Amino acid sequence: MKKRLLALMPLVFTVLQVNAANLQATVIDLENNPVSDAVVMATPIRMPVAKKTPKSMVIDQVDKEFIGHVTAVPVGTSISFPNKDNIRHHVYSFSPAKQFELPLYTGTPAKPVVFDKPGVVKLGCNIHDWMVAYIYITDAPYFITTDSEGKAQLANLPAGSYTLKLWHPRMNAAEESTRKSIELGQVEDASATWQIELKPDYRPRRAPLPMQQGY
Repeated sequence: MKKRLLALMPLVFTVLQVNAANLQATVIDLENNPVSDAVVMATPIRMPVAKKTPKSMVIDQVDKEFIGHVTAVPVGTSISFPNKDNIRHHVYSFSPAKQFELPLYTGTPAKPVVFDKPGVVKLGCNIHDWMVAYIYITDAPYFITTDSEGKAQLANLPAGSYTLKLWHPRMNAAEESTRKSIELGQVEDASATWQIELKPDYRPRRAPLPMQQGY
């Protein structure tokens, strides 16, 4: 009996691999330029799926910048904000999804911040106005951010119907307006493209400014 079960195991593995496909996502602006840091999400329709396990992550501060302009995480993720500069930072967010403050500090704060609700969190530093970053907390089971070429791949998605959505911090439209439906086959890859209008980037210029001392 054991030999028969062992003989069937490669067949089961093969079926699981065949029933998975990849989704190629592309995001461009109205001038056909690639859009990086866009969060692409895929949610199965009428298919059971396990929720993403919350993670423990790090968003560094190096050279007076947050490392990672957009970070996408599942609900429940805890994030540490180590300051690797030789000056103090004051990290905060007033966003409804998570309000917190880490008063002036160097090194690593004693406790990470837990992001326990879906939504967008805008990070800032009270000392350095140009330090801006975003955390996108999602309950979608599959998600990824686009690279510098505006592309991303969600790999090995089970075959079936999906709802796709997109978010970007400068997107001049509601997230719901980006909704698409797509059918993933058992072996064929699929693709989805979004062309979005971007709002101007209103972030303050990084110091030092001309004729001014940096801080």
